[in-house]
Amino acid sequence: MQPASHDKSQKELKLTLPDGKELTFATPVTGLDVASSIGPGLAKAALAVKLNGEIIDLNRALPASGALEIVTRKSADALEIIRHDTAHVMAEAVQELFPGTQVTIGPSIENGFYYDFARDEPFSTEDLGAIEKKMKEIVARNEPFTREVWKRDEAIRHFEGIGEKYKAEIIRDLPESEEISIYRQGKWYDLCRGPHLPSTGHVGTAFKLMKVAGAYWRGDSNNAQLQRIYGTAWRDQKELDAHLHMLEEAEKRDHRKLGREMDLFHMQEESVGSVFWHDKGYTIWRALEDFIRRRIRAAGYQEVKTPQLFDSSLFKASGHWDIYGDNMFKVEVKADERTLGVKPMNCPAHVQVFNQGLKSYRDLPIRMAEFGCCHRNEPSGAMHGIMRVRQFTQDDAHIFCRDDQVEKESLDYFKLQLGVYKDLGFENISVKLALRPGANERLGSDEVWDRAEGDLRNALTAAGLEFEELPGEGAFYGPKVEFHLTDAIGRTWQCGTLQLDFNLPERLDASYIGEDSQRHRPVMLHRAILGSMERFIGILIEHHAGKLPLWLAPVQCVIATITSDADDYAQEVLEKLKAAGVRAVADVRNEKINYKIREHSLQKIPEIWVVGKREAEEAKVAIRHLAAEGEKQGAQEVLALDAAIRKISDESAPPQ
Repeated sequence: MQPASHDKSQKELKLTLPDGKELTFATPVTGLDVASSIGPGLAKAALAVKLNGEIIDLNRALPASGALEIVTRKSADALEIIRHDTAHVMAEAVQELFPGTQVTIGPSIENGFYYDFARDEPFSTEDLGAIEKKMKEIVARNEPFTREVWKRDEAIRHFEGIGEKYKAEIIRDLPESEEISIYRQGKWYDLCRGPHLPSTGHVGTAFKLMKVAGAYWRGDSNNAQLQRIYGTAWRDQKELDAHLHMLEEAEKRDHRKLGREMDLFHMQEESVGSVFWHDKGYTIWRALEDFIRRRIRAAGYQEVKTPQLFDSSLFKASGHWDIYGDNMFKVEVKADERTLGVKPMNCPAHVQVFNQGLKSYRDLPIRMAEFGCCHRNEPSGAMHGIMRVRQFTQDDAHIFCRDDQVEKESLDYFKLQLGVYKDLGFENISVKLALRPGANERLGSDEVWDRAEGDLRNALTAAGLEFEELPGEGAFYGPKVEFHLTDAIGRTWQCGTLQLDFNLPERLDASYIGEDSQRHRPVMLHRAILGSMERFIGILIEHHAGKLPLWLAPVQCVIATITSDADDYAQEVLEKLKAAGVRAVADVRNEKINYKIREHSLQKIPEIWVVGKREAEEAKVAIRHLAAEGEKQGAQEVLALDAAIRKISDESAPPQ
């Protein structure tokens, strides 16, 4: 098939480089031409160009003047292109090895890529090895990526004619105004918007296929089931090795595995998406909740408790029923002829508490907190241990304040938030400002959103916090500040948020009497520090590899006897530890001491106090501290009993 003709005429281009230098080209010019004009080294390193924020193929004619950046392998934008091209190379390898397989879609994703295939036979683990080998052959061919534009009807007929019905369907559903672009790499080609690298050789070999999973065509369970192959791709082997090492660490730290080993919680099919907390796990929960409760009381919050079920009229008034309804659990009460919603978040309920009784401007701010149990109808495929569940508890709060109080309340929240994270062992924190979503996905006018986004920008600037803006990522009722934590193995987790909302107080008729004796709408700040308690505990478990700080450990100390001669002394030590507020147990089983130590170390108990006949006679304990990551044996010390109790009591005190 011949590509459709198109006008190649171009006006004079003026391009501004990142260093401010301006270049002018009188004739049509490609990104490669620009790179070559700067220097041969840059031309050789160039992968693509970024023109006015859009990535464009290196060999395509630049369509307009503007800000231009040459994308090289070191550029932040390079990874997404590499991963997308690796997906294309994988698709070609699959069709070479397994003729008759249809390709559907293959995007780049975080840390890698995937491609969905239609094939009757399932792919095996051995197949992945063969596909990887074939991919490296394709990379070695160094075939150029070339772009063609086809006519829509001819493209549909072509793909239907070669048995690629999914590609034909994709084209048929594209807007009439959209160009049908095809990218070739050697003899293989695929429907794709691009952009791409200059050739398959630029993909490199720092990739690995990870797994095969099922997927429905276009994510709809009523459609055909496809096979999805996931892979990861990086700039070089060093980055790939680091990622694979991180995955190994993540597997060792998996909170589901550690939760079983440490007897913290379990989950079962009879209550999908809900957690059964065991005594040890709930001990962690209570310690964390008590810590947060002390902090918010000191910060002037009042604590409330609100219902689980609400008439649908409340959620319709708040806007959640229309915009968030698919994620809610709903209950039909036939006797009352009404529909109830199980609350997915606490904010509408907190407005109801605020609305009880007349409020004056002097009463504001009112900081209202709740450890609120919420339910959300998460898809079964999206749930993951206790990290993403259907029933969860938020350390939620809403601050009702005047316009002139927004900045101070925001600054106080930032200080509280960052202080909590530091005490929990997280100091590598990035801040994002999520801005308004699409017009059909949000409440309120552009003027209201301009004001809300401006207020949060001003507060972040006043706090001296560096932040990145995320267009389209805000909540449907307002923009939000997000705090992203980096854990011990380099993964990031979005936890705390501050959301500024002018819309909900208006929709739910919240008001206070101002100094002018007139009714005014309060500003509503939605804030969470940990977010979901379940998820944050999962993050803590994985961050610390189960070796929780002493104050959070469900069992802080075990007294293990060497012989039965020390049983009575072990019991005496246990009682003194309990009296000092230390969570301790005694192990007087008729087992060898090395067996006991190994067993309690696997349970991640921070301190094992070994006692025998000598320790009993001298009123001492031999303390073995849990080994740090990479150590074969933890630190040991011998202390007098009273001194040991004072020491562990002081060290196990939670942050204040």
